[in-house]
Amino acid sequence: MGSSSNDDFSVFVLASDLGVDATPFLTNQPKQRSGQGDDEETDENWQDCSQYLVSDEDFSDLDLLQFFSLQGSDRSGSRIFRIVGKHFPAQVVSAERLKKYIFHKICSELPEGPFCIIYMHSTVQKDDNSPGITVLRWIYEELPGNFKDRLQTVYFIHPGLRSRLAIATLGRLFLSGGLYWKIKYVSRLQYLWADIKKGELEVPDFVQDHDDVLEDRPLTDYGIEPDPFHLSAATANPISLGRYEERWASREFAL
Repeated sequence: MGSSSNDDFSVFVLASDLGVDATPFLTNQPKQRSGQGDDEETDENWQDCSQYLVSDEDFSDLDLLQFFSLQGSDRSGSRIFRIVGKHFPAQVVSAERLKKYIFHKICSELPEGPFCIIYMHSTVQKDDNSPGITVLRWIYEELPGNFKDRLQTVYFIHPGLRSRLAIATLGRLFLSGGLYWKIKYVSRLQYLWADIKKGELEVPDFVQDHDDVLEDRPLTDYGIEPDPFHLSAATANPISLGRYEERWASREFAL
């Protein structure tokens, strides 16, 4: 038989339904145990945020949209970043500019300590307001490790049936395990106030209106009942019923 190797190896078995990112287990990177190597490795993992504090790019147009803004704090003391999905123009803002803007806001406005994200999905249209799950993963993975650790919870307000299915299936593939398990679904605003005081978060009127609709028609969450905020106006019939009546009356008169 051939010669055997004395090199040690390890076998990792990961369950497919745990949502664990296997990349760290598959990369063969030697670890520095002591000395200057530890500082170099730390510098690689904790990326510098200074490049986003001073930027020549003007983000005033995105600030006016108010789709990503710093709010108050939740009951545990974590600062709140509010995302209003309906206000984001996905068709005109590139993924690169979106990343620069988010990093600029986080690095320049977020104080030290933990923070959470409240994402309002109310009346969001996929083609108009969604940057795509791969873009969101890319932005999250580019965040400095410090901010990933400080992010405590992502509150997903008014998730629809498609959103739940997409995150439950594709989310486990495209979102790292650390982010996937931080997502908390909130179907009604009344459930959000258990974690956040009302005065700490500004809720747009259309979000409250959408919440009222869901409260009166709970099956709308699962796509069973139509949401009146999504219904398009029906086109008027060019031929009215009166014209049909006049046509039949003229025929009877002729007979």
